[in-house]
Amino acid sequence: MEKFNFLDDYSEGCHPAILEALAKTNMSQQTAYGEDEYSSKARSLIRAHLGGATSDIFFVSGGTLANLTIIASLLRSHEAVISAETGHIVSRETGAIESVGHKILTVEKPSGKLDPEDIITVLAQNAQAPHMVKPRLVYISNATETGRIYTKAELTALSAVCRENDLLFMLDGARLGAALMSHDNDVTLADLAALTDVFWIGGTKAGALIGEAIVINRAALAIDFAFHIKQRGALLAKGRLLGLQFQTLFQTDLFFASGRYANDLANNLSKAIISAGHDLASETQTNQIFPILPNALVAKLKADFRFYVWGPHDKDHSVLRLVTSWATPEAQVDRFISTL
Repeated sequence: MEKFNFLDDYSEGCHPAILEALAKTNMSQQTAYGEDEYSSKARSLIRAHLGGATSDIFFVSGGTLANLTIIASLLRSHEAVISAETGHIVSRETGAIESVGHKILTVEKPSGKLDPEDIITVLAQNAQAPHMVKPRLVYISNATETGRIYTKAELTALSAVCRENDLLFMLDGARLGAALMSHDNDVTLADLAALTDVFWIGGTKAGALIGEAIVINRAALAIDFAFHIKQRGALLAKGRLLGLQFQTLFQTDLFFASGRYANDLANNLSKAIISAGHDLASETQTNQIFPILPNALVAKLKADFRFYVWGPHDKDHSVLRLVTSWATPEAQVDRFISTL
């Protein structure tokens, strides 16, 4: 039997509903560069979730491109980003932000979650203007790299400290669908529109073939943003591809249902791991599970499954990362559980 992949939540192509929509509209002639009817409809559908906010919405193909384009457009050359050291822009984007001249000021946070005290500390550590970079943007992700989520109270507190200190507040939403569908979540898209300056909605990890939706909540920040998208090579001639997928995700409950399904399987897997007598390196709140398993069991599991060994725990145990998705068969979760 072929090894089943728990490496990530984007190993498959796309949700069948999206594939059907792509095939059905394939021969429809549409205006290029995101001016097509599908992109327009997708923007309207997303705005319907934003609580009356008149946010500007742009589509790009991937998450690194979204983060790079947003941050490069918002910051001047002497301005820096505040991030947890586990943040995607720090650890998984090949120095993309540094390549455009911006320093990332990191905070050691095992959960990946920043709090207001972290921001105040970084500001104090970089207060000798003009001899030090100027902290200007706070970057967080929801869910974080360890699968943890922010509550509305936590986001509200971060938003307040950003506004008090003239900082921009940005949220990376690569796995936002999973975060919003967490059993512990009390945040809505409307809350994000009110509390952040910019956030983005991940489609790639929610059943889309490719695509992320950037939501800019302050009109002044959206001025000339399309130029930055074009300059970064992110403006697709066939922008319809992105728009149609987000139209399909949001014209029904599909975006949310995909996250809910992935989370439910992760929760089942997490409970089974604990019931088998093993610990977790991080609380399971979304579709990422971080079990601490004996190395002998890890070797056994590798015979039937693919996953990341996140790192050593001690000489006899390792931390794994297991990721479920909209496409994960329940039978494969059961098969993994039976091996524990």
